[in-house]
Amino acid sequence: MARTMITLSDLTMRFGGQLLYEGVNWQLNPGGHYGLVGANGSGKSTLIRLMTGELSPDAGSVARPAALRLSTLGQDQFRFDDMRLLDVVLMGRPQLWAALDEQRRLLGEGGDAITAEAGERLADLELTIAGLDGYEAEPQAAALLSGLGIEHARHDRPMRELSGGFRLRVLLAQALFGQPDLLLLDEPTNHLDIASIQWLEGYLREFPGAFVVVSHDRHFLNAVCDTIADLDYSELRLYSGDYDAFERAKELAVTQKDAEIARTELRIEEMQQFIDRFRAKATKARQASARKKQVEKLELPEIRRSSRRTPGFEFGQARPSGRTPLRVSGLSKRYGEQTVLRDISFELQRGDRLAVVGPNGVGKSTLIKIISDIIEADEGAAELGYETQLGYFAQDVDAELRGAESAFAWLGSATGESEHGTLRAMLGRMLFSGDDVHKRIGSLSGGESARLLLAALMLRRPNLLVLDEPTNHLDLEGRAALMRALRDYPGTLVFVSHDRHFVSGVGTRVLVLRPDGFEDVAGTYEQYLERRGDDFLSAGIASPRQRRGSGSGAGARGYAASKEQRRRHARLMRRVEQLEREIAEVEAQLAPIAARFADNDYYSRVTLDEIRADEGRQRDLQVQLEAALRGWEQAAQDLEALAEP
Repeated sequence: MARTMITLSDLTMRFGGQLLYEGVNWQLNPGGHYGLVGANGSGKSTLIRLMTGELSPDAGSVARPAALRLSTLGQDQFRFDDMRLLDVVLMGRPQLWAALDEQRRLLGEGGDAITAEAGERLADLELTIAGLDGYEAEPQAAALLSGLGIEHARHDRPMRELSGGFRLRVLLAQALFGQPDLLLLDEPTNHLDIASIQWLEGYLREFPGAFVVVSHDRHFLNAVCDTIADLDYSELRLYSGDYDAFERAKELAVTQKDAEIARTELRIEEMQQFIDRFRAKATKARQASARKKQVEKLELPEIRRSSRRTPGFEFGQARPSGRTPLRVSGLSKRYGEQTVLRDISFELQRGDRLAVVGPNGVGKSTLIKIISDIIEADEGAAELGYETQLGYFAQDVDAELRGAESAFAWLGSATGESEHGTLRAMLGRMLFSGDDVHKRIGSLSGGESARLLLAALMLRRPNLLVLDEPTNHLDLEGRAALMRALRDYPGTLVFVSHDRHFVSGVGTRVLVLRPDGFEDVAGTYEQYLERRGDDFLSAGIASPRQRRGSGSGAGARGYAASKEQRRRHARLMRRVEQLEREIAEVEAQLAPIAARFADNDYYSRVTLDEIRADEGRQRDLQVQLEAALRGWEQAAQDLEALAEP
């Protein structure tokens, strides 16, 4: 691992004439796990691009050691359209990929016979690949893809067959496969499902190198970061600890900064009064001129406003609904041969806030769309109750906002509101200021689009809100404001979210969807965990069942628990020993194959079919070895957990 990371020195950057930051200094430490936070538009992505060298600063410098291995999350989804997924991931290690690619080319060109020159080159490549652990590379790449939710059957398929979200997962796997000293990830959890986010949290917690991650997911930042780098007031400041610790320290810092600004503004006001009063008098003209220069010096360097702005969410209802605003009866839905919803039934009572959770692919968004009358169920029905008015927020905000009209015009036509003052006031609450209200729909950012859709719901005032991933494009301040507003909403709410903090803070009831059915649980998500222990939103928190496992019982219960613990310990010991024997056997079978590949005469002595057979056997054994190693590691961890008091 490189001892020296990237160093930012007196960095100044402007974008479109606006100052993003000035005088930024940051020395990244080896092994540091940094979360980069700030308001939308504060320059987080720009800072990542400055670190990689993609952009140059207006002033200051970025020092990158020549030996530093750096990986970033690529954004060019279409660059690798004709390549198989595993190869795209393997490209994360350029030297290894070059050797593997040349090896394939030489074997492909050789036909049934390989020249002596090609054979010598292939022997050299074998040594290079072996030295780079190349024969473990494909199983490692496959493990990354599987961890990010891409099933094994797709690994040999071309990239063009994937949707945009899954292409970004492949690019994330490529960045992780690079084994860098420093990993730069800009919004890596976008397009990931719950299981993939959990997997990524575990991976990053154990990552031995340094990383900088930009994210608006509070729980994700808490799970993986030991330092928060905050972009605000056109400067960068570091806070030790996770996001919760940062928030507490930041609150104090903001209070101090606001007090400093208030004092500066008071000084300016007092001096301006002096200038206005005495600049016409000859005896005081010199002092007035001096005060004017002092004011000019105070205005820019000393007064900087926070870049954080909080949208003013507030949801009302035109009139209350009936006692039961929604009744779902025997709902089922299939796509082809796959059943995503099976016989779902529940009723909502007025004022319920229902959080819909579950593993990926169980039909959460499908349920939301059926309730909102976007798609039809195959069986059963979702019926609105007396006086129920439904307001729907779609996960795909771009699909909801189409056309060339402005944000102002869209909001008026979508809500039927014609009063210009009302529309401008609402857009102002959603952080559209000045000419921003005339931005074209196609030029809006994800955050602006989400706030515009939420503004429409605020103007419509429905008494049943149905929201599909409403926080996806909101920054941390926006998420917190939305959470507060929904807690105060007098109507009824159904929502899907992967944000653990948001779900825990808003929901008063939990609908758990599973492949084989569902569970309707009264209470908050935290209360559900206490009773059930199946945490779909966090890998970092042990389930209550796991936590209770170490407690001692009394009398017969304690004896039974102790007896079961001894049995489990014996089973795990047998499992560890079995896997150790399997690992030794597989390694013994791999050794002669590796020796044959390293022999300079191997490629001239054997046929191409024999080479391919050896390569296939080596791949199969390597997959078997990786599986055995993972099993051994899990069994060893289970043994260690069992031994903990």
